[in-house]
Amino acid sequence: MHRTRSFTAEERATWVPLVAVLELLPKQLDTQLKRDEQLSHFDYFVLSLLALSDGRTLRMSTLAIESNATLPRLSHVVSRLEERGFVRRLPAPEDARAMDVELTSAGRRKVIAATPGHVANVRSFVLDALSPTQQALLREIAEIILDRLDPTQSLAAHARHVPVDSST
Repeated sequence: MHRTRSFTAEERATWVPLVAVLELLPKQLDTQLKRDEQLSHFDYFVLSLLALSDGRTLRMSTLAIESNATLPRLSHVVSRLEERGFVRRLPAPEDARAMDVELTSAGRRKVIAATPGHVANVRSFVLDALSPTQQALLREIAEIILDRLDPTQSLAAHARHVPVDSST
């Protein structure tokens, strides 16, 4: 039987603040978006994925994979967004069993309106706290961890990754 060793003091000093960030940051992102735009962070993420997709439309199953959501969770979120007029479900043209989700004009306006406040919030709590060198290091660390968590690279974070030109 293999016995797992405890964290070293250095490992604990790395892990504990990360856990706190993982707890606090999502709440901060949700609070700002709910206050300013009546959207959860996940609502905003779904709208953003659609806004960035070809034709502002994605297959429901693709949207679930890219957002790391179960189909039931995504279906619930899409239903709420549909009730608000931000998205619409359409039968997939090439597969009658599948559904596509399309961003409406109202949804596009909503995600455009929500983006400046969201970006300001992310800047305030994350990006502005770090030097360019620290941002590059955080990006590298996040990509390493993401590769372990999503080895098939199915999440939108992989598909939409934009390389950084370090010469600018």
